[in-house]
Amino acid sequence: MNGMGSKDTGTATAAASRRDPGAELDRLAAVAEDVVRRCRALGASAAEVAVDEDRGLSVSVRMGEVETIEYTRDRGLALTVYFGQRKGSASTADIESASIEATIGQACAIARYTEEDPHAGLADPARMADPAALPPLDLWHPWELSADDAIAIGSACEQAGREHDARIANSDGATVGSSDSLFVYANSHGFTGREFGTGHSISCSLIAGAGAAMQRDYWWTHACAPGDMEAPEAVGRRAAERTIARMDPRPVATGSYPVLFAPEIARTLVGHLVSGVSGGALYRRASFLVDHAGKQLFPDWVQIVERPHLRRGNRSAGFDSEGVATVDRALIRDGVLERYVLGSYSARKLGLESTANAGGVHNLVVEPGTEDFASLLKGMRRGLVVTELMGQGINMITGDYSRGAAGFWVENGEIAYPVDEVTVAGNLRTMFQSIEAIGRDVDTRSHVLVGSVLLGSMTVAGAG
Repeated sequence: MNGMGSKDTGTATAAASRRDPGAELDRLAAVAEDVVRRCRALGASAAEVAVDEDRGLSVSVRMGEVETIEYTRDRGLALTVYFGQRKGSASTADIESASIEATIGQACAIARYTEEDPHAGLADPARMADPAALPPLDLWHPWELSADDAIAIGSACEQAGREHDARIANSDGATVGSSDSLFVYANSHGFTGREFGTGHSISCSLIAGAGAAMQRDYWWTHACAPGDMEAPEAVGRRAAERTIARMDPRPVATGSYPVLFAPEIARTLVGHLVSGVSGGALYRRASFLVDHAGKQLFPDWVQIVERPHLRRGNRSAGFDSEGVATVDRALIRDGVLERYVLGSYSARKLGLESTANAGGVHNLVVEPGTEDFASLLKGMRRGLVVTELMGQGINMITGDYSRGAAGFWVENGEIAYPVDEVTVAGNLRTMFQSIEAIGRDVDTRSHVLVGSVLLGSMTVAGAG
């Protein structure tokens, strides 16, 4: 059902009203297991299949009026078959019998005609998770949210922001969303794993000033349980405060200065680290961190640990996308790169073992320091706080880093005025090594849990 642009809210609730996902997961598991059996019957030496079903409600409100109401329901099946070392993959958005049969036929036909790849195949059967012993992750928290409810929440959020300060002249609107997802992975090792979770969010974007002096900023809250989110009015007021704070920006002189990345920006630095140590980039030798396992990348007090079993974690999982059991494991210990981020294919290409990261990392926790944001400002004395980044000026082969930025100039340990239209530049290796402090103001809205990060020096290109 899609009500884009409609004001007919009806009484339907978001998909998260599925109180017990067990029966639907059993149905998806039966589909996945049947597909594996059929592939083996057609001569495949191995097969793996993922089946997912997502439902959601999203409502947008702008200037007190409803802009969009969207109900979504997406289903999909992705299949990979192996005929020896030959691999074929196919997918469908329809899990009815005829579509599944066609998908199986397409995957098998592709596999029969592809070149052999000595690294192709399922993950090691000894590494499969035990479905009966998966940890309790507490990820299922349905929100009985009707479109009327979502409209009221979005309106309250936006109104609180618009009323917070008379200089708020316009709005990009507030959005309220709720969704749930079911996922089943099965393979011919006999493994069948089930995952399920809910996700809810409230966001608001506001505009202050007029003409060339307009400034925009936003805030949002996200959690798998509705009660873990910030109140709608608090989100609106925070968006307003951030927008007003950006008014009347001034230029800064080009130079080398300390730079403090706000938590929501600091996690991009961790993202670049993950990209640099991921298997695909490494075996293609397209990373500035090739052959860096066991080497010092950060100061010796920096610790980054993958915690896949965090309760209500944004990317908690008992197994990766190949069924390999996940475990708590250090990525950076005492500043040293302990390992790479690998699925089974990239691990074989590198002569290593999977790190249970097929499909990505699961909750990276950067150990916080003891200082809050205000203390970090005092420690940097004079420099730039970055609250927004623009552009994609990162060369992952060399580590060279250059991005447009906006934020605040700091004098005498306090924010002095807003800044925009500057560029921050450096090299990621040097940036990692020049980290001087990590704050305790951890942003929990992502699977990368990190506080503000203070770098001792970066090139800031400003007005002259």
